[in-house]
Amino acid sequence: MSNTTDTANHAATTSTGKNVIADGVVQKVAGIAAREVPGVHDLGGGAARAIGAIRNAINAQDRGQGVSVEVGEKQVAADIVIVAEYPVDLQRVADDVRRSVTDAISNVVGMDVTEVNVTVSDVHIPSDDDNDADESRVQ
Repeated sequence: MSNTTDTANHAATTSTGKNVIADGVVQKVAGIAAREVPGVHDLGGGAARAIGAIRNAINAQDRGQGVSVEVGEKQVAADIVIVAEYPVDLQRVADDVRRSVTDAISNVVGMDVTEVNVTVSDVHIPSDDDNDADESRVQ
C-alpha cells in the first residue's frame, strides 16, 4: 500500500447529495485511534519519527504519521507502523491497535475495513530517555 494524499477523495452518493471523505482524513482517523492504544509509544519508522520530532518542535504534528491507507468506494485497508512501550505484550498491543483502528474507521468514517496490518518497528525503553551524562563511570 502506498501513502495517500489529501487530494484523493472518495464519495458516497445519497438521495440528497454527495458525501466526500479525503484519504488524508481516513489516515488521520486511523493514526489517532492507534495512538490511543495503551502500550503504543509512537507511530512510524525511524525516518518518519525523526521528521515527526521536527514537526512537534514547531507544533505541527502529523497525525497520519506511520499510517498508510488504501481507500476504495466502500472499503478501507490500512498499514500501521508502531513503536511499542517496553515491556508490553507485543501481540496484544498489535491486536488492540488493529481493533481500535477498525472500530474508528467503521464508526467515524462509515466504511468497511478489509484489513489492518500492524508492524512493530521498534520498542521504546523508558531508560533511553534518561540523561545518563550526570553519571560518569570515571572521574
